[in-house]
Amino acid sequence: MSPGTSSVSQLSRFRILLIEFALAMGGFGIGTGEFAIMGLMPNVSRDLGVSEPQVGHLISAYALGVVVGAPILAVLGARFFRRHLLILLMGFYAVGNLASALAPGYDSLLVFRFIAGLPHGAYFGVAALVAASLVPPHQRGKAVSRVMIGLTLALMIGNPLATVLGQSLDWRYSFGFVGVVALVTVALIVVFLPLNRDEPRNSPLRELKAFNRSQVWYALAIGAIGFSGMFCILSYLAPTLLNKTEVNPSWIPIAMAVFGLGGFFGNILGGWLFDRFQFRSVGLLLLWAAVMLALFPFATESIWTTLIICFLIAQMVALGPALQTRLMDVANDAQTLAAASHHAAFNVANAIGPWLGGMAITAGLGWQFTGYVGAATAVAGLLIFFMAYRERASQVSLAP
Repeated sequence: MSPGTSSVSQLSRFRILLIEFALAMGGFGIGTGEFAIMGLMPNVSRDLGVSEPQVGHLISAYALGVVVGAPILAVLGARFFRRHLLILLMGFYAVGNLASALAPGYDSLLVFRFIAGLPHGAYFGVAALVAASLVPPHQRGKAVSRVMIGLTLALMIGNPLATVLGQSLDWRYSFGFVGVVALVTVALIVVFLPLNRDEPRNSPLRELKAFNRSQVWYALAIGAIGFSGMFCILSYLAPTLLNKTEVNPSWIPIAMAVFGLGGFFGNILGGWLFDRFQFRSVGLLLLWAAVMLALFPFATESIWTTLIICFLIAQMVALGPALQTRLMDVANDAQTLAAASHHAAFNVANAIGPWLGGMAITAGLGWQFTGYVGAATAVAGLLIFFMAYRERASQVSLAP
C-alpha cells in the first residue's frame, strides 16, 4: 500500500495501530518536553541563578506558545493534508527543543520555550482528527485516548527519565532527548501514515467560524480553568517534596512516575467515560478533581500519602479525551481549529496553574496550599460545565 495514494478507509487494523503508535510517539515527545522542567525546577534554578517561581515562568512561556500557536497554525494549516501538516509540526517541535537545550541563559531559554510550544496544540488537534477518522463514530473517544497515551506515558516514563537524566548529567540533555524523539516521530509518520487525498480540507475563514458557537467556548473554558489545578500541583511538586514533605531528591522522579501512572489510567478512563456518558462525563471528572485537589494539603506530611494523592489527582487527565471528543461534536465543519484550540486551552491551564500557585507560595501560604488553589479552579470549571449543560439541554428541548 503506497503512502502517497492510499485512503485510510482501506487500512488494516494492524496498520491503524502503527499509525496510532506513530501519533502517540509524538505525544510522548511533546508531553516530555512540556513537563520535563517541572521535575528539574531546582536544577534549572541553581544553574541559571534564578528563583523557582521564575523557573515557573518558563513553564508559562511554553504554555503561552501553545495558546498562540494552536489557532494560528491550525488556521494556516487548514488547506494542508493532515500527513504533511503533522510532519511539519513535529519538525518544528524538534527545532524548538534542540534550541532550548543550547540556550545560553535564562532570557534566551524563555524565548525558546515559547517557540517550542507553538506547534504543540496544532499537532495534538490534527492527530486526534486522524485517529477519530480511522474508527467508527461510537469508538472515537477510545481512539483519541489511544493517541493521547503518548502524553500520559510522558508523565509516567518520559518525565521521570528526563528528571533522572537532568539530575545525573545536565537539565539541557532532557530537551535534547525530546528533540530526538520528535525527529523519530517525523520518521514514523512518513513511514506509517498514508496520504489520504480524499480527506476533507477547509478554508481558514471557515475554520474561524467554529468560534461562533457558544458550546465550543464552554468546552475550551472548562479545559482552561477546570484543568489548571492539576498543573498547579504538578508544577511545584518537586519543591513541595523537598521543602514540605522533606524527602531526598531521589523521590522526585518516583513521584513524577506515580503521577504519570495515574494519568495513564485517567486517559483510558476519559475515553471510556465519554463513549458511555458523553458530555456528562466531564462534570463527573471535575467533581472528582475538586475533591482530590482539596485533599492534597493534608497528604503532603508523608511521602506515601503524597504518592497516593498524586496518583488520584492525575486522574484529571481523563478530561483530555473527553473534552477533545466533545469539541469534535460541537465544532461541526471547523474541527481542525477547534481540536487544536483544545490544547491551547489546556495550556492556558498550564499557565494559570503555575501562576496562581506561585502567587500563593510567594505570599507565604506554603507549598501545600497549591491544593486549595487547584480545588478552587476545578470548582470554577464545574460551574462552567453546568452552564454549558443547561444551555445544551434547553437547545435540545426547543428542537422540533
